[in-house]
Amino acid sequence: MIAHLCGEPVLTGDRWVVIDVGGIGYQVQVTQPALQMLSHEKEPVKLFTHMVVREDAITLYGFMHQSELEMFRILIGVSGIGPQIAMNLLSQIGIEDFAIAILNEDEKALTKISGIGTKSAKRLILELRDKMKKVSQTIVYSDTSRTSPAVHDAVSALVSLGFAEKESRDAVNAATLVLKSPAVQELIKAALLKLKER
Repeated sequence: MIAHLCGEPVLTGDRWVVIDVGGIGYQVQVTQPALQMLSHEKEPVKLFTHMVVREDAITLYGFMHQSELEMFRILIGVSGIGPQIAMNLLSQIGIEDFAIAILNEDEKALTKISGIGTKSAKRLILELRDKMKKVSQTIVYSDTSRTSPAVHDAVSALVSLGFAEKESRDAVNAATLVLKSPAVQELIKAALLKLKER
């Protein structure tokens, strides 16, 4: 099992990248956001990988963050959701928005993703609702500009004060755009002001 690759992206194509590791090129399937980042990257990168072995192919799926890999593995554990649909999902919706859609049983948000019909959306909600409750407490979301421990702690504090997870996160994210490298207390104060404005 190949758990991760560290190397230089040397070639990109439709949903894949070749990572040069010590002179060997590994072709890795990646999400659309990852592909956009890697196509401009000249420095060595680290991809967390999942290897799928079939009779006719060995495929590597790569992710910029451990949390995306964990979500991918959760998704392919759902009956009827294969690696390609899971990659579509992770390309078209952020982990945070996906978790919120599952927790809110929002079928419309899920059916906007290519490859997800009404039946698949219902199955995802049914099978992942409990997992998403746990994941939403622990996962580091893939949007790196908003994933500092301070952001996570501020959101947790607002949720414990009785605000909804989504509005708490939105308010904290809005506060991070105004404040530069804020402390948790500053984030909470700024987010509370945003929440009062609503």
